[in-house]
Amino acid sequence: MTEPAPPHDEKDAPGNGGDEERQPTLMEQMGGVSGLFYSSVPVIVFVLLNAFFGLTVAIWGSIGSAVAITVLRVVRKEPLQPAISGFFGVAIAAFIAFRTGSAKGFFLFGIWASLVYCAVFVISVLVRWPLAGVVWNALNGNGTAWRKDKPSRYGYDVATLAMAVIFAARFVVQRWLYDGNQTGWLAFAKIAMGYPLYAIGLLVVVWAVRRSDKRLKALAEEEPEPETDAQVEARLREKYAQTPTTET
Repeated sequence: MTEPAPPHDEKDAPGNGGDEERQPTLMEQMGGVSGLFYSSVPVIVFVLLNAFFGLTVAIWGSIGSAVAITVLRVVRKEPLQPAISGFFGVAIAAFIAFRTGSAKGFFLFGIWASLVYCAVFVISVLVRWPLAGVVWNALNGNGTAWRKDKPSRYGYDVATLAMAVIFAARFVVQRWLYDGNQTGWLAFAKIAMGYPLYAIGLLVVVWAVRRSDKRLKALAEEEPEPETDAQVEARLREKYAQTPTTET
């Protein structure tokens, strides 16, 4: 007799959607190593060119590097949304530097954007629509059931406030460096307080998501299944059959 073949893992079998169920890693959600590299290049190019060739060359060099990165991502068939948003961010920063006639103006848009983001995150918590929960569940099509569960909403409150603290820290530190005319340190702070701090915030968001999903799943299992029409009819017949009739 031949030994039976070992069973195949259904998740590994083709056509069973094993790859579709795999959750993206933290690094993948951030755009991977390439995302960190792409976001840093225009800033580094701007600072170096400004130091050696002046503001005008630095402005055009940063814009050129952003265009080159966008073209590269198109050629490599990578997601375009991060590239396009990154290009417009560099273009706005370069325009402000041109208008102000100062290299540190390149960082002004990002500084004030951090303050705006911080305010939006805080307000979303105050109105009981924490942005971390709204965005995550909207992107994943999970609806708003999480808002009806207070512990789930509180978890998203914590995640949202964590993101608010990150943006507040960016504003305070970079604004201080801006006022001190520390262009080189501004570039360092922009990079160091970008993806690394975002990773910490994302960890808190993932914690809130897992906590909420676990609670909602447990609550769903505790709820009784809705009765079918046949079950309702059978229950009513049994109820009225047991009701004693009164004599006239």
